[in-house]
Amino acid sequence: MFRDAALVAGKDLRIEARSRVAMNQVAPFAVLVLILFAFALDPDHGVLVKAAAGLYWVAVLFSSLLAVQRSFAVEAADSARDGLRLSGLDPAGIFLGKAGAVAAQLLALEVLLGVGIVAFYDTRLHGAALLIATAIVATIGLAAAGTVYGILAAGLRVRETLLPLLVLPAVAPVLLAATRAWEVALGQSADNGWRWVQLLGVFAVVYVAFGVLAFGPLMEES
Repeated sequence: MFRDAALVAGKDLRIEARSRVAMNQVAPFAVLVLILFAFALDPDHGVLVKAAAGLYWVAVLFSSLLAVQRSFAVEAADSARDGLRLSGLDPAGIFLGKAGAVAAQLLALEVLLGVGIVAFYDTRLHGAALLIATAIVATIGLAAAGTVYGILAAGLRVRETLLPLLVLPAVAPVLLAATRAWEVALGQSADNGWRWVQLLGVFAVVYVAFGVLAFGPLMEES
């Protein structure tokens, strides 16, 4: 399973490295979202600083939709998805590989957006351990949930508009918990940030387990 996951993840990441869609489209989109939020809230700088954690994760969430759509769009042409079904690869490995590739792209994007909130929002990053742990666990949950719903929508002609309707309500707990944890790490809240990381961990485990078990039947139906 893990060998198959490495093969699929390597394939998806090589495709992205050659096409540079993530670099030329997804990353500028995410940065543009942060800039637009800065324009909207700049008259009240205090509100902008306090909302930095939430705005950061909203930008990550929107970008994850683009990354998931791209992950399945590369196999939409020339019956490539049928070839993946007939390849003999473990469906669980395919799921882990695609989710891993999406997670890797999101983690790189989150580093860029972290620089963005420092530059545009004048935010000071504290609590490095909490920031990093939150980013890793939240990204795993977003990638796993996005991959599950991505394969559900992949075979439909309206997949571009259906995917956000499926993913956004499902990942609302990630947005909430990651925002609360980052507020603690940024010194904007006295709450227990690690409690929110535990919630993110539960979400990630549930969707990873569900994807490993259900991706095969979902891929056959897509």
